[in-house]
Amino acid sequence: MNFDEAQQQELKKYTYSVYILQALSFLTLITGILGLIVNYIKYDDVRGSWLESHFRWQKATFWYGLLWSILGILTTPILVGYLVLPVVTIWLIYRIARGWIYLVDGKEMYLEKTGEKHE
Repeated sequence: MNFDEAQQQELKKYTYSVYILQALSFLTLITGILGLIVNYIKYDDVRGSWLESHFRWQKATFWYGLLWSILGILTTPILVGYLVLPVVTIWLIYRIARGWIYLVDGKEMYLEKTGEKHE
């Protein structure tokens, strides 16, 4: 689907807002959930645009971050969680930062479809 520049700019604002809400979830957890809700509500609007990859990236960041955070919390009694939780934190920071940077640069998150590779 082709989007004109005005539509892309409007949808880009939602994409930025989800990254901001994810980043703020380090201070208050509810913002991560709010970001996920915005993501699911606006997903159909970005379908077919380059921003769809960012929405998929944001969802994966939330769900895998939640999974590993829960596993980290559950394994703290056997001391494994004390290793898992810092790694999850660093991973989440990386995912949010990389997504934000790619958004600013106007890049898709997953370019494998076109044969191009990141990294």
